[in-house]
Order: sequence, then C-alpha cells, then structure tokens
Amino acid sequence: MKHVQGIGGIFFKAQNPDKLTKWYDEHLGVSPLPHSPWGADDDAPLFEWRDIDNPERKCYTVFSLFSSDSDFFESSGASFILNLRVNDLDALLAELAEQGISPQGDIKEFPFGRFARVLDPEDNLIEFWEPAEGF
Repeated sequence: MKHVQGIGGIFFKAQNPDKLTKWYDEHLGVSPLPHSPWGADDDAPLFEWRDIDNPERKCYTVFSLFSSDSDFFESSGASFILNLRVNDLDALLAELAEQGISPQGDIKEFPFGRFARVLDPEDNLIEFWEPAEGF
C-alpha cells in the first residue's frame, strides 16, 4: 500500500476565523512564513520542515481556519479536514478503489499539487495532496 508521507494541512471551521487565526499567531506563534511558497499574497500559516529522504527539500504543512458556513467541507458534516501528503496520488486512489473506497469528486490540480478526497467510515473528510515540485 502507498503510505502517507505526513500531514499536508489542518483545516477547520471557526465562528470567527480571522480572530482565531490572530489568536494562534499571537499566543502560539502559528503564523505565515515571510517566504510563502504559495506567493507573497498568501497569508496561510505554515509549518516548514524537511523531507527525511531529501533534507534539501523544504516541505510545508498548512494551518488554515475557515468560516463556519464555508463550502470547502462540502461532502462532509465534519468541522475539519485532514489533509495528508502522498507521493503517488494515482497509485493510492487505485489501491483504495480495490478496497471499495471511492474518491469524492474529481482529482483537482493546482500549481502546488494534485488533490483528491475520500470519506472515512464516520464521514470525516480526508484530502490527499501530491505536492508539486517545490512544495
């Protein structure tokens, strides 16, 4: 089985995302990086770490809060999404399909990688992220 490499992001709903994001920044130091790989206008808090197999490669875990009425969580009743980094999204989805686990919607592609979602047995949304080079 293709294994998850790590946590790509932690996304959850908040009553006041701006206020709560500020709280995490002020009290816990969870803040945007001055050199965000997503671009200068992206203010998502990030954790930077190194790939254990390639220590020169910088990797990132996103920490992002969403409004409680956000449609980003559309196929789940949960208030969070667990985003997991994978190195071969197609192979993982093929193996999950053999086990009767279907993706929720199509694979989405962005400059920073490819994404697919599944639901766990309790309808929690899990998003898989195959990062593009440099992420």
